[in-house]
Amino acid sequence: MDGPIHIQGLTKVFNGGFKAVDNLDLMVPKGAFMGFLGPNGAGKTTTIKIITNMLIATSGHVFINGINVMEDPKTALADVGAVVETPEFYPYLTPMETLQYLGSLRGMSATEITNRGRDLLDLVKMSEWTDQRVGKFSKGMKQRLAIAQALLSQPSVIILDEPTSGLDPRGMVEVRDILKQLHKMDVTVLMSSHLLNEVQEVCTDVTLINRGKMLRSGSVASLINEVKARKIDVRTLNPLTQDMFSTLRGIPGVENFNITGDLSFAVDFEGPEDSQATLLLELQRMGLKVVAFKESGLALESLYMSLIMDSR
Repeated sequence: MDGPIHIQGLTKVFNGGFKAVDNLDLMVPKGAFMGFLGPNGAGKTTTIKIITNMLIATSGHVFINGINVMEDPKTALADVGAVVETPEFYPYLTPMETLQYLGSLRGMSATEITNRGRDLLDLVKMSEWTDQRVGKFSKGMKQRLAIAQALLSQPSVIILDEPTSGLDPRGMVEVRDILKQLHKMDVTVLMSSHLLNEVQEVCTDVTLINRGKMLRSGSVASLINEVKARKIDVRTLNPLTQDMFSTLRGIPGVENFNITGDLSFAVDFEGPEDSQATLLLELQRMGLKVVAFKESGLALESLYMSLIMDSR
């Protein structure tokens, strides 16, 4: 099989005829951090539960490292670490005791668990809470502990189901910082999310899904390059005056612009990165003292929303 995670013709129909997953094909390349992106109800969690053998598919196959999950789930999932939906732990255990318990279920030695657990609690910024009871933890802290337990046995495949869901802004930032550390590890990651900016920030690859069907799959960079017009936010020390409007409209690639503040505006721009560099030079030639010039991060959203509309 090509890729550590390979899904073929996966379909899940619930009682009543609701089709949550519809003939889904997906291959996650080795070493990729794949974002599984879609709105609520798109079929993401259903797919992940089938991959982790928590749900039975109506039809189709899932292979982990070439092993069929439906036929031999124990062997297929032996090299998988997962966080599915909201994690819960025994409230009377500490983080280290939790890892010791879960590691023993994986057949790890006490020494191996202690050494690995110490490193992971440091990775997820829980070292100072090692001896505290989990029952006192916030949702964000439990989520970080859940990521630690998913990495405990050093699996080659990590599966995460909306790991920042329900967290406050600080908790989301903390979890995303941890997720970025996974790029340094020899792992393949499949992470579901409904947050476009999160996928652009964290993932190398993305699969767009809606109503159980794949809309598009590929590297984040290649999909962003499909978007013709991009929004560029500009902040200056001096204002964009009305006598500059016609000059700005005449710059190649500028489709539209909007004033967003006394010293800021947004440009709808079509063109590659070298053309964006030319745009910046032209703004400076106009007499604008530019202090910030960046894409607003809406490129993937533009593509996704257009694909959603086309799929209806």
